Amino acid sequence: MRECISIHLGQAGIQTGNNCWELYCLEHGISPDGDMLGTSDAITSTDDSFNTFFSETSSGKHVPRAVFVDLEPTVCDEVRTGKYAKLYHPEQIISGKEDAANNYARGHYTAGKEIVDRVLDRIRKLADTCTGLQGFLVFHATGGGTGSGLGSLLLERLSVDYGRKSKLAFAISPSPQVSTAVVEPYNSVLSTHALLEHTDVTFCLDNEALYDVCKRQLGILKPTYTNLNRLIAQVISSLTASLRFDGALNVDVTEFQTNLVPYPRIHFMLTSYAPVISAEKAFHESLSVAEITSTVFEPTNMMTKCDPRHGKYMACCLMYRGDVVPKDVNAAVGTIKTKRTIQFVDWCPTGFKCGINYEPPRTSPEATWPMSSVPSVWLPTLPPLPKPFPASTTSSISCTPSVPLSTGMLEKVWKKENSPKPVRILPPWRRITKRSVPILEPMPPKRRHTVATNTKHTTALFVVRLVRSLSVYVLLFGFYRSRIFR
Repeated sequence: MRECISIHLGQAGIQTGNNCWELYCLEHGISPDGDMLGTSDAITSTDDSFNTFFSETSSGKHVPRAVFVDLEPTVCDEVRTGKYAKLYHPEQIISGKEDAANNYARGHYTAGKEIVDRVLDRIRKLADTCTGLQGFLVFHATGGGTGSGLGSLLLERLSVDYGRKSKLAFAISPSPQVSTAVVEPYNSVLSTHALLEHTDVTFCLDNEALYDVCKRQLGILKPTYTNLNRLIAQVISSLTASLRFDGALNVDVTEFQTNLVPYPRIHFMLTSYAPVISAEKAFHESLSVAEITSTVFEPTNMMTKCDPRHGKYMACCLMYRGDVVPKDVNAAVGTIKTKRTIQFVDWCPTGFKCGINYEPPRTSPEATWPMSSVPSVWLPTLPPLPKPFPASTTSSISCTPSVPLSTGMLEKVWKKENSPKPVRILPPWRRITKRSVPILEPMPPKRRHTVATNTKHTTALFVVRLVRSLSVYVLLFGFYRSRIFR
């Protein structure tokens, strides 16, 4: 069994995790009390896929393999008294008495240091109940004090105790326009060191981008944190669907690190999800695999405020859910490869890592988009590299559409194309220097002499040259004559 332990830190991590576990229960047919629903069509009598995220007790209840941690009791009390209060183990919800006050130092050195031992002890008990622990999923925000400070401290301790286990982080990063605290950029910079050193893959999320997706795609004029958290829950559910359900191409947690991380420190991913569509539009559109594959690459669907068209991709992974067959996926990927707006770096001309899962996506009854059988796709990619400022001729390697063979493999024909040489733009100081050099006026043209004057000048020059040559000859003749008579 491939178990995963989820760790939810701070207000953002706990509220996001609460929506994630709500969605997991709907997909596996588990009631809010932890009992298995016998009338659910999501599971069969012999299906034990829920053991990845749930542990079954002797009384038949299913308890999530999760730990909720916060330095203040307010958010944890909402979970303790919420709809799914009986689902969680009481000891897995750990809270302190005072918060970090948006201060990285308080979460890492003072208040967080007092609570981290209790958290690690609870994680150790959860890990002992696992037969084959796959890794950890860490949910936190890098702009808050608990998510950045306590998150960094906990990741450092996890690297010491569970160094060989995969650690995937879902980090809600500060956005350029939407912010709740002035010190969010400072907390994010301080926590980035721990994300670089102690996580294997980090999926970046952004409140501003999530707000834009809710406004454009779902038609919500004033999105709430519940809308954003349910959107994030759909992304995380698609990530872990291959661990919990069967499919044609299952993708393991370790495969994300293998296929998406070219270098250990370059593991920050952009995420995208399609289709995100409102209930009013869902019944008027029939989205195909090719359409949702093209939609997932659009900048408006990115969940981080970043435009991939201004750079090149380093790696890409497509996770499909629903009624999807490999033939349609190969055709859709072949169409994507022909687009000029989607380019890969020269030193990593990688293909597309694809995963297919037959379990369709589900939504909460209170969600703003409907439950339908339309297939969905989730896209984690590395942030595109910015184009260099002064550059020589660059070469890009592209791939022609894949041709499926009889054995089920893909035949790829690679060709090398040279991109045009960009125009060299001089810096401003060089422009000023060039303009400060005095410009010399052109020389006036020489006046043409008349034919008569030109003829006299030529005759005189010829006579002078003739006299000089005759005098030289006379001198040479006299010199040789004197040498002979001697």
